[in-house]
Amino acid sequence: MEIQLVTLGRRTTGKYASAEEMYASYCQRITRYCGCQTERYASEEKFFAAWDRASHARSMLVLLDHRGRTWSSETFAQWLQRERDAGIQQFTFAVGPADGWSEAVLRQATSRRDWLVLSLGPMTLPHELAAVVLAEQIYRAFTIVEGHPYHLGH
Repeated sequence: MEIQLVTLGRRTTGKYASAEEMYASYCQRITRYCGCQTERYASEEKFFAAWDRASHARSMLVLLDHRGRTWSSETFAQWLQRERDAGIQQFTFAVGPADGWSEAVLRQATSRRDWLVLSLGPMTLPHELAAVVLAEQIYRAFTIVEGHPYHLGH
């Protein structure tokens, strides 16, 4: 299984060094459970241009957006495990642009079984922090599935 974490927007070199460090740390932790790679695209258009060129057999695209579903960590872990067990081999999680995903993309997402719109909660987060929270929740999901005590705070 492979996890791809995508962020959109300009790189803020050094401005959020602590967030970038935490993001890298959680991405590294995810590799204990599966492959993990990160990508950055300048815009929604550039991301989907690259997306359209790639093969997506047995893959799932998860768009992070405030208008998406909100789940507990346990529900997210169950969903990830269920999709993995159903044969999904690649999960692409994409933190959307500053104004959120376009209406056209969200309409497309609601009509596809292999796309999901997910929210980290009702509060607005800077993209750098949203990426950290996302990576941590993916790592947490794997620890829940594997019965590791990380989720319980031990």
